[in-house]
Amino acid sequence: MDFTITYLSFYLIQVEGKGDQADKRFKHFQTLDTAEYEESPLKDFLDGELMKISKRKVDRHPKTEQVPTKIGTFIVEEGHALDSNPNYNAFSRVRYAKTKEEFQTENEQFTRSYIDTSAVRGGVFLIASAKLTKYFDEPFVFLLKCDFEPKVASISDERTLIRHVEMAITTKNMKSIQYPYMPEEGIVEEAELKIHQASHARYFEDFLKFVEYGESMPEIMKNQVIHMVHEHVSAQFEENSDELHKFEQDLEIWETSEKREIQERLETHQVVEATAQIVEHTPEAELRMKLGSTSIKGLLADFGDSIHLGKINGKYVLMIESDTIEFDKGVSPIEFHRPDDLMEIVEKISRKV
Repeated sequence: MDFTITYLSFYLIQVEGKGDQADKRFKHFQTLDTAEYEESPLKDFLDGELMKISKRKVDRHPKTEQVPTKIGTFIVEEGHALDSNPNYNAFSRVRYAKTKEEFQTENEQFTRSYIDTSAVRGGVFLIASAKLTKYFDEPFVFLLKCDFEPKVASISDERTLIRHVEMAITTKNMKSIQYPYMPEEGIVEEAELKIHQASHARYFEDFLKFVEYGESMPEIMKNQVIHMVHEHVSAQFEENSDELHKFEQDLEIWETSEKREIQERLETHQVVEATAQIVEHTPEAELRMKLGSTSIKGLLADFGDSIHLGKINGKYVLMIESDTIEFDKGVSPIEFHRPDDLMEIVEKISRKV
């Protein structure tokens, strides 16, 4: 099972120079219909790639900010339909083009917008309309960007498009946009697309000005924590008081700090209550912190249950309950240790000055 190409346009993008002085151009090589594509070298080049793109896993709320694959959503103001979004309209016109000529005319808007991005690189830009006939009669739109690579394939002429010698393009690290997004075979989301770009540069998404991407889990958690802390702590102060203003300033500093220290604002039961709200939506939410030179990584759900944080003599103590202990790299005598009684350890710490 694979996609069947309805139309495909092949563009060459050339960039000479750097920065604002760069000369950025594109050249249309050819637009193919189904029969022409079947006889084209592009068929072997792209064979299976569209299905690979559609099956590539993606998280609606990724674990980090910098992920190669994202779900984009067309931005629509409340009360307005999808066709109020210019990017959606561009995809829709390309998607439902009735002829080769109409398809090329409509898709050139993508190419022109793409070369206007600040970090665009030379290569080949492919725009395809394709059907997954087992499930849908309506087509998908794919935007594909292949960078130049040595000793893989080369651009030859308008008739053959590519030949397998020396310098040109490869599907390795190919950037792609698929519209509409297909979360699983047989289901599509008309308001969403899937974008993939291997590098950290955002230029392959930057030319879609009216598409937004889901927040990462760290960003969602941070916003939840800020709201929760503000709600709990601000209740302790009078409205517009100096203490409240000072707390809000401290919270802003905390929010933008790369290295954050413990704030000691909430009681244990309040923290446990807040973490429960996060874990309810994200069971796998992680707990990461550093005590001195020791890094801790666990599940947020375990805090207050098997992970406990306390203070003694002004110092922090972390206690972790577990039925087992496993060791990875770095053999040490600790692997043969018979643990002391916990109360003896607490007494030992309490005697420290």
